[in-house]
Amino acid sequence: MNALLRIVGWVLAVALVVLPVVAVLSGWVGAGHWPLTRLQATGEFHRVDGVLLRQTLLPYAQRGFFAVDLESAQDAVARLPWVETAEVRKRWPDVLEVRVVEHKPFARWGADRVLSEHGRLFPAQGIVVPDGLPQFSGPEARSAEVVELYNESRELFAKVGIDVREVALDPRGSWTLGLTNGAVVIVGRSEARARLDRFVRVLPQLLTQNTQQLARADLRYTNGFALTWKPAPAQAYIDAPQVQGNT
Repeated sequence: MNALLRIVGWVLAVALVVLPVVAVLSGWVGAGHWPLTRLQATGEFHRVDGVLLRQTLLPYAQRGFFAVDLESAQDAVARLPWVETAEVRKRWPDVLEVRVVEHKPFARWGADRVLSEHGRLFPAQGIVVPDGLPQFSGPEARSAEVVELYNESRELFAKVGIDVREVALDPRGSWTLGLTNGAVVIVGRSEARARLDRFVRVLPQLLTQNTQQLARADLRYTNGFALTWKPAPAQAYIDAPQVQGNT
């Protein structure tokens, strides 16, 4: 009997110690005594909505300093539009800190995603994508190769005053470029850089020898190119008004 009483007393003593701790950590009590009353956000905020960020963190802050679920709060912030990475911490006695790194858009990817400067793909739904981004497409696992060919081809075509606006890699591994002058360049699956370099070296001569506009260039030939031309857009002329002198 004495042994049983000692066990019961020991259990009650442990419960008296543990339960208050559990209650505090679970937010059952303590939110009113140790509330998180300040939100401190750091980072360059150009596109992340500050109001939405606050609304996302508020439910986690309401449980108090000891009960806030930092991991869940961090995951919730990371799911917000334009957020690339997020880190949520608490600082005694009443501060919830969040550090946000925004996606910096580099290109559109396919129909509904954007590629960041760090090579990460994120959804385009619900965000305003900046104008003027190049258009990429291809297997997600080969995004780094798409960026590499884009940078290399831009450097080559810059020599003739043309920019690259589209890069596509199809499932078979064949490359296609879209240029700012409206031309489509079929590069093929192998030796993309060498084929483009050879084409760009003769492109100025091709353009000056033909009065039509280049529509398509197929580089998948060993010793030449297949070119398709279209009529150049007609230029509109406006007669200058005649000025009559005083007589």
